[in-house]
Amino acid sequence: MTAEPIRLFLAGDVMTGRGIDQILRHPGDPRLYERYMTSAADYVTLAERHSGPIPRGVTGDYLWGELLDEIERRNCDLRIVNLETAITTAAQPEPKGINYRMNPANIGVLTAARIDACGLANNHVMDWGEAGLVETLATLERAGIACAGAGRDARAATAPAVLPLAGGGRLLLLAFASSDSGVPLHWDAPPDRPGLALLPADPVAATIRAVAGLRRPGDILLVSLHWGGNWGYAVPDSQRRLARALIGEAGAQVVFGHSSHHPKGIERIGDGIALYGCGDLINDYEGIGGEEAYRPQLGLAYFLDLDRRDGRFRGLEMLALERHRFRLRRASPEDAVWLQQSLARVPLGPAPRLDPDGTLRLEA
Repeated sequence: MTAEPIRLFLAGDVMTGRGIDQILRHPGDPRLYERYMTSAADYVTLAERHSGPIPRGVTGDYLWGELLDEIERRNCDLRIVNLETAITTAAQPEPKGINYRMNPANIGVLTAARIDACGLANNHVMDWGEAGLVETLATLERAGIACAGAGRDARAATAPAVLPLAGGGRLLLLAFASSDSGVPLHWDAPPDRPGLALLPADPVAATIRAVAGLRRPGDILLVSLHWGGNWGYAVPDSQRRLARALIGEAGAQVVFGHSSHHPKGIERIGDGIALYGCGDLINDYEGIGGEEAYRPQLGLAYFLDLDRRDGRFRGLEMLALERHRFRLRRASPEDAVWLQQSLARVPLGPAPRLDPDGTLRLEA
């Protein structure tokens, strides 16, 4: 009798700061230091001009919308996202032009979806400096949410989050960021100060060394990578080389990529899988023009099945979603078809099929 697979819920960039923070129950300081916006509330106004009224003082489940029931229905073993926001009241921004923060009192955004772990290696987790990162780490710890990819020193930043699996075994979550995603080089964690895990210039050899010796028999290894720019479907050869090395040499089962604002291609590598760009799931970008060709209001939620015995890929479901009034809802049939086609723009293997209910599927 075949054991039920391990099912993971994965989501790309979850940005709960700025305008999102302003509609929650405990909005933080709205001051911004951007070139065109001085208040986070302006992003709410911009979205309302585009989509209609957005309620204020909402609870954390509002943002997840129709996705929340879908996550519950699919009986996920673990829920993992890339958190692209500092959770802090720190007042000193990094001089980088765009700075995201969510009031720690709004941590219910993550607990509402029962998130188990967050990847923190990205280009916004230190938007409010070391103080902002330390407060982010402390807030996640109090909420019982594990994290990887950032820490109070280099050793903590590069250590895996160890997530027990029901019935035995562990999932190890490692997270790294690439400087080409906009991460300032000085965010790389030194031995004695807070920072994040930044990929070195020669990432293949260094990452394989970082992974070596971590796994025990029965462990599953998932590597979160924040890499590349925000727009474009191309998958650079450097990313494919790293993904193949992690799966083929280091023994990872999943490469969990993000940074692009839209979903990108997927590649089967041996018994593993590389998700090169999971796109945005939650953000406050409604009403911001300029990239309409990518349909930036659309996103995917990923439900990944892995064999419970050896972690090999068993199947993938992707739910087509639309962000509307800062809330997730099922995408239209036409948009689901468009998302299916967009995943095949760069041929990396078999394209996912589209079921009548709007679910995209990739089978082993």
